[in-house]
Parts: sequence; C-alpha cells; structure tokens
Amino acid sequence: MKTVILCGGIGYRLKEETEFKPKPMVNIGGKPILWHIMKIYAHYGFNEFIIALGYKGDYIKQYFLNEKNMIHDFTLNTLTGNTKIHKKNIDSDNFEITFVNTGEETLPGERILRVKQ
Repeated sequence: MKTVILCGGIGYRLKEETEFKPKPMVNIGGKPILWHIMKIYAHYGFNEFIIALGYKGDYIKQYFLNEKNMIHDFTLNTLTGNTKIHKKNIDSDNFEITFVNTGEETLPGERILRVKQ
C-alpha cells in the first residue's frame, strides 16, 4: 500500500526555518521532519510513498536525489544521468518515492485529487 504525505504548506509558524526551505525539510536531529515521518511508516512496513509537493517542492526532490549519492559508492553516467550504486551503506533507507507536483497554492483536498490522477 502506498502512503500519501502532503508536503505543500508554507509553514508560517516556522517562518525562521521555512524562509529558505519547506517545512518538511526542517531538521530534527540532523534529518528532515519528512525523513522521520517516513521512517515511522517504514517501521510498520509502509515503504512506498507518494509525496504531494507544493511550496519549495524542488528542495524536497533534491534532498532525496542527493542523499543516495552521499551515502553510497556510485558511478554516474553524465550523458544519461543514470547512476549505478556499487556498495550500499548498511544504514540506507529502502523507500520508493513518487513525487507529484500539486502546486504551491493548492488546498489539501485538491492535492489528494491530483495525486489520485
């Protein structure tokens, strides 16, 4: 079963932290809030996620794209953009993540509808 996580809000109450990054990427203990949420779900067997992106959604994409390359030995093909992981870090996560751009001003109900499509 896939788990949908809404990551579109601006996070006004965390304004000092969210001026340059989205609320789900605010760090707690060296990792983003979103990562902690995903780890909790993964503990119960939910490893497939759909992330409904909004405010600064590219920041979230970049984090997950770069994280795998920071913790593994890998080869990058600069022509195709493909990477080949040689040695997996024992602490690496086993997430399958689908990123859906749902718009910066979209309300939560509409985000769910866009994910469904």
